[in-house]
Amino acid sequence: MSQYILEMNHITKEFTGVKALDDVNLKVKPGEIMALCGENGAGKSTLMNVLSGTYGFGTYSGDIIYNGETCQFHNLRDSEAKGIVIIHQELALSPYLSIAENVFLGNEQKKMKGVIDWNVTRAKATELLKQVGLAGENVNTPVMQLGTGKQQLVEIAKALGKKCDLLILDEPTASLNDEESMGLLNLMLELKRQGITQIIISHKLNEISYVADAITVIRDGHTIETMHKGEDYSLETPESYKALEDRIIKSMVGRELTNRYPKREGVKIGSSPIFEIKNWNVFHPELAGKKVLNDVNLVVRPGEVVGLAGLMGAGRTELAMSVFGHSYGTDISGQVFIGGKEADTKTVSKAIDSKLAYVSEDRKTYGLVLIDSIEFNSTLAAMKTYFSKNGILNRNEEKVKAEEYRRKLKTKCNNIEQPVGDLSGGNQQKVVLAKWMLTQPDVLIMDEPTRGIDVGAKYEIYEVINELAADGKGIIVISSDMQEIIGTCDRTYVLNEGEICGELSGADITQENIMGCIMAHNNRKGAAS
Repeated sequence: MSQYILEMNHITKEFTGVKALDDVNLKVKPGEIMALCGENGAGKSTLMNVLSGTYGFGTYSGDIIYNGETCQFHNLRDSEAKGIVIIHQELALSPYLSIAENVFLGNEQKKMKGVIDWNVTRAKATELLKQVGLAGENVNTPVMQLGTGKQQLVEIAKALGKKCDLLILDEPTASLNDEESMGLLNLMLELKRQGITQIIISHKLNEISYVADAITVIRDGHTIETMHKGEDYSLETPESYKALEDRIIKSMVGRELTNRYPKREGVKIGSSPIFEIKNWNVFHPELAGKKVLNDVNLVVRPGEVVGLAGLMGAGRTELAMSVFGHSYGTDISGQVFIGGKEADTKTVSKAIDSKLAYVSEDRKTYGLVLIDSIEFNSTLAAMKTYFSKNGILNRNEEKVKAEEYRRKLKTKCNNIEQPVGDLSGGNQQKVVLAKWMLTQPDVLIMDEPTRGIDVGAKYEIYEVINELAADGKGIIVISSDMQEIIGTCDRTYVLNEGEICGELSGADITQENIMGCIMAHNNRKGAAS
């Protein structure tokens, strides 16, 4: 009998003449956690879609051997019948249905004659929620009332309800905060103790090293190497951990990446502000009287990259959205100055006309029209100002500029007519950047600009930030990754509970100093109350 629960041999998958997978091989042992690493577009999700039957038998070449049996999965039901369940990055939950209904959606607990047994459904859902760490959660609660972290756990409960033996998690922590991410990783370790084999796709190398027993790296549709813990690497010392990270990165990008944050050279920071926010106040859009931002003031100079650091819920995204077209909040007061002149940013259109741009943290919901092309998305925000005259679009100019920025940002795609929804996360982010760069802004706010993308694509986006700074733009970077703030920013404001609680520059921007500002602010608030 084979020592592997899963073998994928010589898998090749093409899309319109482009090989997404080329002779890929993967072997997974029973009860282990296998991590799949690779750049955006490397083929990781495609490989898992082949395994799960999303890309059915006949659409690819190669063999899938599961529990010693050669399998031909034509759809998700075929793979789930064998105990293989995939949880995609975009959660497949129905927001208006209850937790219990979602847990058994497509796997309904029926009585005689096909009638759903709601007592059994609720009882089994309660047991499954306990298993994933949601004991005490009301199974009648609509899923839309849960946070993203809890929704992710409901997805896992749903998978366990299908008698899952092999669980595939595609970027499971991409939208979670640090606490939620750690809870999910610990749940994975608990499921491993219960004998459930798991495959995780992740760009977060610290998470991979925490849970994985083996790591397979895929680059440009090819299997590069597989490393096993205790055989090919160890994590006993900080040096061994760093050596593993360096090895993974080299395998992913095909070269040494000695500095993850490119140096910003030859940039002159101006003396007069290019962007100012003065006395900015915002109230919660639904909770009357709740103040979300209190008297916020900040300044950005030409050529300067300014960070907004803080814990989840500090008000960073709320600040950006409220400034950009009053997209968040009510009873907003304060002033915005761009280029020394007061700017009207009360609507998105007016904000764009004022030379302000905002790359949102949720590119799929707020940044892109996924069913439309790269060309359409790239030119969308600038269409009225730069690509039309008297209401008539200049389609040739649209194509020229979309192609120019595809090349400039190194977006991997078949052509600019390809739907954005077909691209990997990193390449979608590049289309969002192209969209806002084409509006020729003076100030660009980037909210979690590298969330859910690989180290190679991150480096390219950092290079874009440097180029914009060199052109004299003002850049604001909002990031939950403190190392990203430290590595990219000239100066950083620290937010806590809707207030600026500190300002750090240069070498003073450290994780310890950022947390120190937050703790000092909490102490001041506590003393005042």
